[in-house]
Amino acid sequence: MNIYLQGTIWVLSASVAAALVGYLVRRIGQDEGRPSNNDAAGQVFTIVSGLQAVVLAFVLVTLFDTVTDAREGAYREAQGLLSVAWAVDSLPAPAADEVRELGAGYLRTVVDQEWPVMQRGGEVAGPGWAQLDQIREVVLRAPADGEFEEGRKTEATTQLGQVYEERHERLTRAFDRGVVAVVWFVLILGSVVCVLLPNLFGGTRLFPHIVLVSTLAGALALLLFAIFQLQNPFSGGSRIGPEAFTWALERLGRS
Repeated sequence: MNIYLQGTIWVLSASVAAALVGYLVRRIGQDEGRPSNNDAAGQVFTIVSGLQAVVLAFVLVTLFDTVTDAREGAYREAQGLLSVAWAVDSLPAPAADEVRELGAGYLRTVVDQEWPVMQRGGEVAGPGWAQLDQIREVVLRAPADGEFEEGRKTEATTQLGQVYEERHERLTRAFDRGVVAVVWFVLILGSVVCVLLPNLFGGTRLFPHIVLVSTLAGALALLLFAIFQLQNPFSGGSRIGPEAFTWALERLGRS
């Protein structure tokens, strides 16, 4: 289903539910205007809505930063593998060709096998780690004569260590949900309370009251939908693609 359609359904469902509750409260309640409740209910609403806004903002900003880091990490991983290949180019044959061939195989594994699993939020298996280990073995056993070649070999080893780190971070982000169940409980329950509390206010007529509570519910539902979509950086609304690795594959000349 289209993400915009999903978001519209979330917002409309929450707005209709809040409007129905607001209508029933005003119709069934003892009195349409409850001005005597305004002071006490207003203070409670200010505290609850303030806390809810802080929690929502904190979760959204954290998830947004996670998506940004995941996208940048994918490019660092791909660029690191390219840097390994370029550094090994200065070493005697056949190390350069072996590293390029193994690197291309690793990139194809990431794009063709790992990325679909990451988009589903599953645990990635397959030959990815073994392929990196093979590249490391080739680099370590490559002969190096002189200070320059020793420096290039050290550079290749350093860059390969960066690839290992970025790969671990990528797989962890894909497998671990960004928002745990207890946080979802707090977000949803806090939003429901924020929508219900305005029903204690008095001074507004039925139609303006329904508009206010439905608008509040729709806004909170929209924020919850954004959080839901940002949980997995590799699926949903964020949906980071494997472009960094296809780009690196083209640079290696193995596309």
